[in-house]
Amino acid sequence: MGDFDADTAFLGNWGRFQQIVFFLLCTTAVPNGFNALSIVFLGDSPPHRCLIPEAANITEEWRQASIPTQVVNGETEYSRCTRYRLDLISNFSAQGLSPSKDVNLSEVPLEGCSDGWTYSKETYQSTIVTEFDLVCDNEWKQPFTTSIYFFGVLSGSFFSGQLSDRFGRKPILFITMVIQTLFTFIQAFSPSWEVFSVLFFVVGLGQISNYVAAFVLGTEVLTGPPRMIYASLGVCGFFAIGYMTLPLFAYFCRDWRTLLIALSLPSIVYIPLWWFIPESPRWLLSQGRVEEAEAILRDAAKKNRVTAPEVIFAHREGSQKQFKKQEFHGFLELLKTSNIRCITGMLCLMWFTLTIGYFGLSLNTSNLYGDPYLNCFISAATEMPAYVASWLSLQYLPRRLCSSFKMLLGGGLLFFIQLVPADLPSLAISLEMIGKFFIASASALIFAYTGELYPTVMRNTAVGTCSMASRVGSSVAPYFVHLGTYDKNLPYILLGSLTIISAAITLFLPESFGRPLPDTIEQMPKRER
Repeated sequence: MGDFDADTAFLGNWGRFQQIVFFLLCTTAVPNGFNALSIVFLGDSPPHRCLIPEAANITEEWRQASIPTQVVNGETEYSRCTRYRLDLISNFSAQGLSPSKDVNLSEVPLEGCSDGWTYSKETYQSTIVTEFDLVCDNEWKQPFTTSIYFFGVLSGSFFSGQLSDRFGRKPILFITMVIQTLFTFIQAFSPSWEVFSVLFFVVGLGQISNYVAAFVLGTEVLTGPPRMIYASLGVCGFFAIGYMTLPLFAYFCRDWRTLLIALSLPSIVYIPLWWFIPESPRWLLSQGRVEEAEAILRDAAKKNRVTAPEVIFAHREGSQKQFKKQEFHGFLELLKTSNIRCITGMLCLMWFTLTIGYFGLSLNTSNLYGDPYLNCFISAATEMPAYVASWLSLQYLPRRLCSSFKMLLGGGLLFFIQLVPADLPSLAISLEMIGKFFIASASALIFAYTGELYPTVMRNTAVGTCSMASRVGSSVAPYFVHLGTYDKNLPYILLGSLTIISAAITLFLPESFGRPLPDTIEQMPKRER
């Protein structure tokens, strides 16, 4: 395919054409920030306890004493899943006996919440937990709901990458945006948890497909410093803007159905972007569609007010036939040679680890000390400086060492949270947010790093496959968070240890800093030994 960057150098790096592509593609990441972590509020479990029916013939004193207490993480609270046997309490109340004074409550048998639960409405009007009673015996459905979403993300990562390499970046980008928006809206009318979960799977499928297609399209259209900014600060920063806006939506929409409708409607404004975002000229060349690629570049030249050469690909003058459609490279091509296998394996491990860390910490915000809306906003705001740091790293620092260093610091901070005294929750939250800063920065860096290592003919498949591996991690992340119900330090120990191990393995990847973007498999860099 020749040197694409040299062939298109006449456009410059930052003309009107590049500015339009940059900002429009970045804005497509904002809804991803809404949907990726909406489950933090949709699926949060407010304080609850067994319902004592109003029809129960007991005094107010016995009604208050009907729920046993227990100690959780050093604090006394009402039991969430048991109550004293209601028939016995009714009998004691009818006899005029008083709890604790006339009756030893520790000797009264317990029973489950056969009449349902009562939920605190201090923070939420309703969530899917309160709507479908995802507590006690059904508590396993809480993390599983999040995992179902990430199973959809996993499927989208695998199939959208190959579809995008086969049919183009632009069609897949807009089709998956429609899927994400439409099914988020339909999800608001779910009559049951099962229907909600199926629709959530489809939303996840569209969410990551949109994100990966936009990332690859921008990486291939932009050149020079704008490409670095887009791959780090640009698309990731706009994702964080969507994430930061999420708690604002949730604060004013305390009902989960209203929240879903509010999150889906803004995406309608993206429909006109079809006429402003071009297809990737690199991809068109890889498919032998030279005339279409040249048409896009000539239109770009007009927007940038520069003159395009008569023959854009001058070193191929008179030999357009040499731009043959290259063979489609599917998932198995990533396992074809020893070099590609090792690079793919190491990158998959990095993506897996970073995604567990990122989503584990993000999903945990509702469990932190303090207001969940404020905690979520702080967690999202932490990502903005993280992406600035990622951009600066891409500009001036080697990819391999920088990625390893950030993962080492992020994992180390998480690992040492267990040493923070229980009476200093603010210090523990601070360490967690700083740890997330380094993990988010490394996550943004790994997107660009992966795109630089693979050639154009299989870049989207490679990024999609690595993203698929990461979504296995995101599917596991809710269970890492759920481990905190047994030991609040256990998630941090596991996340910290896994991140530190991955930081060491990163050192064996090849370096891509300062090297041109490869177009063919032969141009791929070799791994370090």
